[in-house]
Amino acid sequence: MENTIFLKNLQKYAELITSVGVNVKEHHTVVLQISVEQVELARLIVKEAYKLGAKEVIVKWTDEVIQREFLANAEDSVLNEIPAYRIDETDSWVEKGASRISVVSSNPDAFSGIDAQRIATYQNSAGKAMVSLRKATQANKVSWTVVAAASAGWSEKVFPNLNSTEEQVAALWDQIFKTTRIYETDPVSAWQKHDQTLATKAEELNKEQFDALHYTAPGTDLTIGLPKNHLWEGAGSYNSRKEKFMANMPTEEVFTAPDAKRIDGIVSSTKPLSYAGTTITGMNFTFKDGKVVSASAEQGEETLKKLLDTDEGAKSLGEVALVPDPSPISQSGITFYNTLFDENASNHLALGSAYAFSVQGGTEMSEEELVAAGLNRSQTHVDFMIGSDKMNVDGIRADGSVVPIFRNGDWA
Repeated sequence: MENTIFLKNLQKYAELITSVGVNVKEHHTVVLQISVEQVELARLIVKEAYKLGAKEVIVKWTDEVIQREFLANAEDSVLNEIPAYRIDETDSWVEKGASRISVVSSNPDAFSGIDAQRIATYQNSAGKAMVSLRKATQANKVSWTVVAAASAGWSEKVFPNLNSTEEQVAALWDQIFKTTRIYETDPVSAWQKHDQTLATKAEELNKEQFDALHYTAPGTDLTIGLPKNHLWEGAGSYNSRKEKFMANMPTEEVFTAPDAKRIDGIVSSTKPLSYAGTTITGMNFTFKDGKVVSASAEQGEETLKKLLDTDEGAKSLGEVALVPDPSPISQSGITFYNTLFDENASNHLALGSAYAFSVQGGTEMSEEELVAAGLNRSQTHVDFMIGSDKMNVDGIRADGSVVPIFRNGDWA
């Protein structure tokens, strides 16, 4: 009986991912990136996409066990170069306007113990090879969504006190279904209502057009400038075909881009960051004139330093996001060791590239114009969590007047 209920929920999840996540229409190309462990969900997503009229569904399988062997043992020359056929493949997705579904399920410590330099080398090479795809995604030229699936390795990290792998996986699926509203009678309607709530908050902030934000909390005293004509966005987005999609499911944030040249002060992380198969904790950053001038971490500091060395843009910020501490994910009290979830439990920032749609007309701007508008450019974009029930955030207007936005971790 329990298995029957789970399969019904998984079916509803596949329907939600395809109809709301990327909003599949007739003649669309869909690219699904998913672990080999999630074959059941993959088959349901493929079936639902074709049911909605997809022209083709391309499945790109991942396997963290094989990837670990590759990162540990492949020759250096292979880590440094991405084959041309892989670049051609991702470029073809952009040309087709393909919708991308990314299902995250990896063990946060999958690559623990692997030389951080080898991981960084491969990620830098892969990032450079997928420039077209990254730009199209960050400008919302195409529909894209990031969703989650429970795996044994990830579930064990989140629920170490449960007695068996089966219980751990079931507990994580329960949280995934809760936070994506699968338990609602009509998940699609529930998402539409949630989308409107976040859109209303974004609209209020857009009317204000604050010149800067000032964050204060234990270990944090940070002022972040905002570009002129910046745009806050929440939940739903629109692609270049004017089709709506949900970039993240779950989501509780409203976000925009900072002015990458006007970031000053100190900030401390409040949740672990899972990055490059490593868990990074206790991060502290000092910013001056938009750049990280010093950084440390209690765990994973070497990996953090490699991230900051990705390129010059990795030392600045590309996103500021507001999430109330009373959000459902935060109130669950669970640390998910996964950015998709943990960023929706906490105010957060992102090192690296800004989204072009975060400033008026940005999606039609050149790279040089985006930089002139204040948006950071980089081949990486990594969120880290800074919020808590002790955080206050003030909006600073151009005339210097101050407006409370957050008090004690919630909307003022």
